[in-house]
Amino acid sequence: MQLRVVHTTEFEYDGLAAASYNQARMTPVTTPGQIVVHTRLAVHPKPWTSEYRDYFGSHVITFEVLDPHDAMSVVATSTVQVDRAAAAPPTTPWEEYGDRAVADRWTEYLTLPAMVAPPPDFADAVRAIADASTLPGEAAREVCRLVNESIDFLPGSTDVRSPAADAWRQRAGVVQDMVHLAIGGLRSIGIPARYVSGYVHPVAEPVVGETVAGDSKAWLEWWDAGWQAFDPTADTAPDDRYIAIATGRDYHDVSPLSGIYSGAKTSRMTVDVSITRTA
Repeated sequence: MQLRVVHTTEFEYDGLAAASYNQARMTPVTTPGQIVVHTRLAVHPKPWTSEYRDYFGSHVITFEVLDPHDAMSVVATSTVQVDRAAAAPPTTPWEEYGDRAVADRWTEYLTLPAMVAPPPDFADAVRAIADASTLPGEAAREVCRLVNESIDFLPGSTDVRSPAADAWRQRAGVVQDMVHLAIGGLRSIGIPARYVSGYVHPVAEPVVGETVAGDSKAWLEWWDAGWQAFDPTADTAPDDRYIAIATGRDYHDVSPLSGIYSGAKTSRMTVDVSITRTA
């Protein structure tokens, strides 16, 4: 499936912004499951730009607008050919996760900072799942199911700074919370897990040429002789409707657009995402 995504972010300032410094993780990279056909980031007013790959392999474009401006737009356009392989069955035994080849290699995906740290009762439930599972991959699948069944999707119940424990406590949250909670649960039983940001076409059977409203999406990957992708909010492995943009330890490593500005005291931001199946 070939998909085109147009992600538009617009800022309006109460007055003039004298300078704006930003970094964007809005550009997909080619992986075994997707090939980038075309990508472009357009910023107005015209900025100075530079590009690099960050520690986690994500494509980052940094830009600065130094002329005074009362508005700024950032439009990321990408066309991606997606052909994801079917989810592989679990194979790695529990004992291998203690080996240096896994534990040391993926140590940053085993940490438990506040953003993903599991609350005690959730950690106990995850431990019970692990104790009853023959293979870690089986446990990972059950942990994601637990999150899916326990957390109600409720927009506005948390924000981007909320830790996963908040969503568990109130049994409600957004996509980011569910992914963080599942990641923390997996790491607590020694399974490396990482955060993936991207997009998903919202229609089960997309029609070629039809443009629909979309949104940013998140899911996770755990290590099992390779990275195994899973979406705990939909309780399914990602298919060809998913486009991955960036990976990291949690949302803060993959935030689509972040930066600072000087001058005007306040700003307003609007975001629009459209997705079209082109082939």
